[in-house]
Amino acid sequence: MLKRAVAGEHNFIGLLTETVKEARFRVEYCPATAAEVFKPVSDSAYTLTHMKQPPSGRGLVFRRSYYYPFWQIDSTAERWNWDVAKAIFDPAIVPAKEAGRFAEYWKKRLYGDLPAQSHRKGYIYVPLQGKISVHRSFQSCSPLEMLTHTLNHSGGLEVVATLHPKEEYSSAELAALEYMDKRYSHLVLGTGDMERHLARCEFVVTQNSSAALAGYFFGKPALLFAGIDFHHIAVRADMDNLALSFAEVAVIEPDYDRYIWWFLQNQSINAGKDDAKAKIAARLHRFGWPIE
Repeated sequence: MLKRAVAGEHNFIGLLTETVKEARFRVEYCPATAAEVFKPVSDSAYTLTHMKQPPSGRGLVFRRSYYYPFWQIDSTAERWNWDVAKAIFDPAIVPAKEAGRFAEYWKKRLYGDLPAQSHRKGYIYVPLQGKISVHRSFQSCSPLEMLTHTLNHSGGLEVVATLHPKEEYSSAELAALEYMDKRYSHLVLGTGDMERHLARCEFVVTQNSSAALAGYFFGKPALLFAGIDFHHIAVRADMDNLALSFAEVAVIEPDYDRYIWWFLQNQSINAGKDDAKAKIAARLHRFGWPIE
């Protein structure tokens, strides 16, 4: 990404660079290694860090909004604290026809014919992420505890839990999963294969995996056990009444097409649109940068 940015070959960073240069900024690029990002930065410097926490008070984060060419700019690397996470989604103000066309286009572009073939085969899909034995601050419980809760509230449905193909799991974590596999006859373990499961599952249970967002393209509800920016039409796990949470996610029918349009086209920066630079400038201005 750094090489492409320096060469002027990265679309979004190119638009970002043009925007700040037009506001009389001088632009420098540096690698996002820990040594570079967290070294002392002058208070007068404005920084934009890809996915990593800003090194200074004037620093911002930019990150792909899950799919190209959609991007976000915010003040923190914590997606659950982004502006979009705090925004209110009102389907009534979303143009239905435009949202429908937009959603159908992106379903086809991202996942081919699978969303159109989506159906329900009577199982719960649990895409696991990393650090499955750790309960982190933004989570309601650890991923292993989440899986246990799902197995105990499955209502007789099979539970398919998959490891992330790009994560590394410790021997202790794998041993814990093996123990659960022996204990629960309705647990099926696997790795990856997200699109097939989204096309067939009843609903998705996860901490905050992007698989839940992808599930919206397949018309599948999500139950979330952690904070994230695409939570608006999902059910957030109520740890005091999980039975109700699981009952709710089994029957909710949100307007997926309107949400897809709102989240990607309305709330994100589409680097393929003519208004991309205006949206970039607006985000920078929102966080106090001297850009109109």
